[in-house]
Amino acid sequence: MARPRTSSQPEVPGLAARRIAADIVDGVLRRRIALDEQLSGKAAHSGLATLADRDRALMRRLTATVLRRLGTLRHLVGRFLEKGFPPDAPRAETILLIGAAQILWLDVPDHAAVDLSVRLAQADRRGGRYAGLVNAVLRRVAQNRDALIAETAARDTPDWLLQRWTKTYGKDSAKAIAQANGHEPALDLTVKGDAESWAERLRGRVLPTGTVRTVAQGAISLLPGYSEGAWWVQDAAASLPARLLGNVEGLTVVDLCAAPGGKTAQLAHAGAQVTAVDRSVNRLARLRENLTRLSLQATTVAADALEWQPENPFAAVLLDAPCSSTGTIRRHPDVPWLKSAADLTVLTSLQQRLLDRAAGLLKPGGTLVYCVCSLEPEEGEQQIEALLARNPDLVRRPVTPAEVFGHAEFLADDGDLRTLPHYLPDADPQWGGLDGFFAARLTRKSG
Repeated sequence: MARPRTSSQPEVPGLAARRIAADIVDGVLRRRIALDEQLSGKAAHSGLATLADRDRALMRRLTATVLRRLGTLRHLVGRFLEKGFPPDAPRAETILLIGAAQILWLDVPDHAAVDLSVRLAQADRRGGRYAGLVNAVLRRVAQNRDALIAETAARDTPDWLLQRWTKTYGKDSAKAIAQANGHEPALDLTVKGDAESWAERLRGRVLPTGTVRTVAQGAISLLPGYSEGAWWVQDAAASLPARLLGNVEGLTVVDLCAAPGGKTAQLAHAGAQVTAVDRSVNRLARLRENLTRLSLQATTVAADALEWQPENPFAAVLLDAPCSSTGTIRRHPDVPWLKSAADLTVLTSLQQRLLDRAAGLLKPGGTLVYCVCSLEPEEGEQQIEALLARNPDLVRRPVTPAEVFGHAEFLADDGDLRTLPHYLPDADPQWGGLDGFFAARLTRKSG
């Protein structure tokens, strides 16, 4: 069995990546800190700066796999724990989950997964007494790997979400959504032009939406085309709402809640006079950095959209409102464990106020596109019905199949956009799917 490292001993290769992964998983599950916040920006884990690219990639895969497969992992590991996970050492649970994830789904030798997990336990003040338990349980997981993998079922979606999706979309679709969320997604890029050429250079493929999809290894900034600003990262579904504004060349368009800026970039590239508004100074700074890399122009405003007072109304308004983000679980596996049904009350109230404000920024005859990366009808369909009921100056402009590249399944009966994570299927799940999005297009009456 491994021995604790002393100050004179060099750290075992790979241990730092696993320790940081454990810290970040604990951050999500114990302290409710979003995964993205712990991976980048001012709140990022301090140890990330010292990790080599290979270890950083391993850490990301470990973290994402544990969160994506959390329900299954807890069930399978729990089978080998007579008394359950140690209640007095939450870190021991995290270590067991990380160890089991490596054995079941990552290309890590069993002995390495077990040994490094034991070392993590020994290094923890409360978890040290469970190092033997960690060793024994993970060895049993390795011995029973094939049977455990065959047993895995849809346990990785919290009951409150699965019940909601079953009610809204039916049992089969809810199951398909949960299964799609269980697979690590490919990388989607919106390119400025010549999608076929960039797909070839990036060893990817062009989706029906025009998005280039690839399976990237390593830092995104090292991919061809990044430094010259040929593309930006944007899920295929997230690229659709801005397209619903139609030809925006020369038009004044405001992008509310604009960061991280994918839709701002789309509008600027299409020739619009874009004003990007976001309340977060830091996120807006990253948006400006991305626009600079892409050689695109937009006016940026750091302000609360509910309080901001522009001099003139706009020809078009795009509102990508804050939401529960339940449509993005493929890419953000921490979402199910950070959000709850109670969050919808606060979010829907904010969305209502933002919609009323967005409508007030429109010129007569202007177009409003509202979107959320949520699967919950309270944040999408019900918001639009309520807005139309209280604002007779607005009318719905249904989206046509031609506007979504012939994918009629993307559209509801009333012409609103509704994508689900299991759409765009592929024989290889990593190449299929897209984020769950809702979008509606409205016009303010000219009279």
